[in-house]
Amino acid sequence: MKQTLLPGLTRTETITIDRRRTIDFMGEDLRIYATPEVLRDIEFTCRNLLLEHCDPGEDSVGVGADFDHSAATPLGMQVTITVTVASVEGRRVVLDVIAHDEAEQIAAGHHTRFIVDIAKAKQRASAKAAKAAAG
Repeated sequence: MKQTLLPGLTRTETITIDRRRTIDFMGEDLRIYATPEVLRDIEFTCRNLLLEHCDPGEDSVGVGADFDHSAATPLGMQVTITVTVASVEGRRVVLDVIAHDEAEQIAAGHHTRFIVDIAKAKQRASAKAAKAAAG
């Protein structure tokens, strides 16, 4: 992890809400941005920010999320997600998150990620899979 990863760093991404990102259980007239998709988009925005400050062979994984999805966003609208590094404690990074659609704020909260060494993470996952397969 580079020394450049500091509180205050920010990234903004804009996403158009497509069908894949919407709920379908209330009919075609209520195709709105699904909460799990909001979280996915928050995670990728945070990850993209952190990748700029990772060393080769590093990435980040989400380990916690606490946010309110407070307003519906219809299919086709644009959403802007802004993430800001709130704290860095070793490899643990907490980011503040705010999302707006074209009319209002739709989500706010925090997302926690952990910077990982990809090779070590792969070894741990392989060892766990082998342990599970052995019964």
